[in-house]
This record gives sequence, structure tokens and C-alpha cells, in this order.
Amino acid sequence: MPGVDLTKKATGRTRTRWGVLAQRDFRLLWVGETASGLGNGITAVALPLIAVEVLDASSTAVGLLAAAVWLPWLVVGLPVGAWVDRTRKRPLMLTCDLVSAAALVSIPVAAWLGALTYGHLVGVALVCGTAAVCFNPAYHAYIRTVLDGRDLLEGNAKLQGSEAATRVVGPGAAGLHAQACGAVAALVADAVTFLVSALCLRRIAVVEPDRAPEAERVPLRQQIGEGLRFVGRDRYLRSMVAWGAVINMALMGYQAVQVVFLVRTVGLNPAMVGLLLTSGSAGGIVGALVATRATRRFGTARGLLLLQAVTAPFVLLLPMTTAGPGLLLFATGAFTVGIGISVANVVVGSFRQSYCPPHLLGRVVATAMVINHSTIPLGSLVGGVLGDAVGYRTTMWIMTAIVAPSWLILATSPMRRQRDLPREQAESGAEPRAETGARARVGTDAEAIGQARADVPAAPTPERAPASD
Repeated sequence: MPGVDLTKKATGRTRTRWGVLAQRDFRLLWVGETASGLGNGITAVALPLIAVEVLDASSTAVGLLAAAVWLPWLVVGLPVGAWVDRTRKRPLMLTCDLVSAAALVSIPVAAWLGALTYGHLVGVALVCGTAAVCFNPAYHAYIRTVLDGRDLLEGNAKLQGSEAATRVVGPGAAGLHAQACGAVAALVADAVTFLVSALCLRRIAVVEPDRAPEAERVPLRQQIGEGLRFVGRDRYLRSMVAWGAVINMALMGYQAVQVVFLVRTVGLNPAMVGLLLTSGSAGGIVGALVATRATRRFGTARGLLLLQAVTAPFVLLLPMTTAGPGLLLFATGAFTVGIGISVANVVVGSFRQSYCPPHLLGRVVATAMVINHSTIPLGSLVGGVLGDAVGYRTTMWIMTAIVAPSWLILATSPMRRQRDLPREQAESGAEPRAETGARARVGTDAEAIGQARADVPAAPTPERAPASD
């Protein structure tokens, strides 16, 4: 009688129950990024609260602070993308974690010494933003080292799902912590999460493939050009990047003033602000869960368009917010928009990782992020200036009016005629071949934004990765 492979059967049961979390290396990556996500949620609320409550900053100053986080993408984003493709990813990511932790700790130290200034906050934002520019392309490429192609969708889903969950806890924790101990002390928690991330990365056992010697001989400018041409000539990536640029600008435009709007116009205390901001993160969790079923039923292309068309208009509820029962308007709008952004991150992030040639992935990620993030400082500055010039509520109306119809950019692309986005990897320099039907299926595990720390418009926040890559 044939023998039974008990090992395979046991593995199969583990696989069914735990999925990629049964793999030690991925589990370490997941734990590290989950810890970082919790810290990001805290910092997203703590930094503007420090500027507003400790330093009495104007909305223009708050907008400038938000812009500083993303400005490094414009300065060094493209060369970093090419550099990432020719270097080992884990040492770079470790360095970024340690630098960010040190920068964040400097704020409470300066505050406790009575030396904290607005310039210090901007400087830390620039340092953390530069670290994020280096970390994000390396992180997206490194996932393919830890997981094989069959597990990419599931792995991304779990990473993005846990990030969405921490965004529920983070802002609420930040608000409560700020109420009890002050916003400055909350940054210590984020610094600790960077250290946890670094420790987890250090313990991953997988060995990265050797760098190709010929790649180091190619001029950096030529490598940057290859990434730009690949994104510019691809019918799918081009439309996704354009949509991401527009929605990131508008999202950051109203997010630059939403804390000030809730504190000074609606009249909320820091604890309530933090609690209210968790509604968008809760929507991100639901989006991560809905993405699987929606894309299986409607397809990755059609499902993306449908959910954006349904959820985006709910953003218009945010500027209607008033005290008391009117707070439900903000919660409902942020929650629903969070669902749409989360689904977009699932589809776009997974599509890019499975579709792009591995040797170009770092440059493609960096190119997409540079274009998407180039509008974030603009949105932050415009939102801040408008807040001082025409009022916070009017600014919220202007920016949300741009978000609501932004999904139409995706509707003008070839995906409007397809059920699914293509899965096949395109060759560098060739026009990608669109596929439809079952073979074109991009996987549909919920991978949930907005990002990073900063990717597809996962409601951009001062973090390591945002929405619409």
C-alpha cells in the first residue's frame, strides 16, 4: 500500500489555517511592519498636534510640516529607485529604521530640554521622509525575496490588512496619549516601533540574490530612464500613476487642515480628534476584507473601478461635519473613502508586483511613488494656505470636491473594457499585452493605502510608505 506523506498533509493543514504566516521569515517581516504601522498611526496625529498645541502653529505651518515629509521624493526619489535595484535591500532597510528612530526621539528630548522649535519638527520630517524614500522601494522589492510569486497576493494582503488595523488603534492611542501625557511623549512609541522593525528584519534568514555586476556598470541616469520609460509606455501603470497623483494631492490638501478643522472649527479635544480619525482606518480594514470578494466577483479591473465610483463621493460628507450628531458625517465619509482606498491598494500594489520584471521593480516602484508623491507637498501647501485664506471648512469643500470624481481617470484607461488586469510579467521596454478571463486574474486576497509607509493613496500620512503608487 502506498505510503502517506504526513509532512505534506500537516503542512497543508498549516497552510490552510495560517497561510504565509506559517513561514518564519514572512512572519518576522509582518510583525515588524505591523509594529511600524502602529507607530505611524500615532505619529500621523502627534506631529500636527505638537505643531498646533505646543508651538501654536498656523494651518499654513501645519501644511508645510506635512509637505516636508514627502518633499524628499521629489529630490532623491528617482536616483534612489535605481540605486535600490543595484544594492541589497535588507541592510538599507535596517539603516532607514535606525535613522528614523533616532530622529523621532530627538523631538521629545528637545521638548524636555525646553529647546523644541518648529524648525526642529520640519527637520525631523525631512529626515524621516528621506528614510522613507529609501525604505519603500527596497521593501516592495524585498517582499519578492521573502515570498515566491504564488504567495505575493496573500502576503501583501496580510501586510496591508495589519497596517489598516494599526491605523485604527494608532490615531486613537495618539489622541488618548496626548490628552493624558502630551503629544510630544507619543513620539517615543513610534521610535520604539522602528526598533522593533529593525530587530525583525535582522532576524530574517532568507539570503538575497547576488547583485548583477553588469547592472552596476550601467550609468545611473540610464537606469532611471528605463524605469520612467517602462511606466510611461505601459497603458495600465500610466493611468494608475496619474490617478494616484491627483487623488494624493486632494487627499493631502484636506488632511493638511483636518486636524485644525476638527480642533478649531468643530471644537473637539485631542482625544476625540484621534478617535474620529480612526474611522478612515476602520474603513481600510473593511476594504481589505471586501477586496477579495469584490475582485473575485467583478474582476480586478472592473472591481477597482466600481468600488472607486461608489466610495469616492462619500468624501463630500467631511466638510459637513458639526459638533454632536454631526460627527457621524465625518465618521461615515472617512470610513467609506477608506474602503475604496484600501481596495485600490490591494489591486494596484499586487498588480505591480506580479506584473513588472523583477530587475525593474525597484525603479518602477520609485517612479510611481515619485510621480504620486510629487503632488503631496503641493496638496499640503495649498491646503494649508487655503485654510488661512478662506477658512478651514471651505478648504475641506474645495479639496474633497477633487477627490469625489477622481475615479474617472481610471475609467479612461483600457481597464474599463476588461474584467481583470493582466498578470503576466511584461518584458522591459515592450508594450504590455493585456489579457482577460481567468488567466489574467491578478489574485484577489485583500492587500489594503494607503502607501506605507506611503503607497496608492492610502490616505497619505507622515509614514514610511501611501496611496496610489
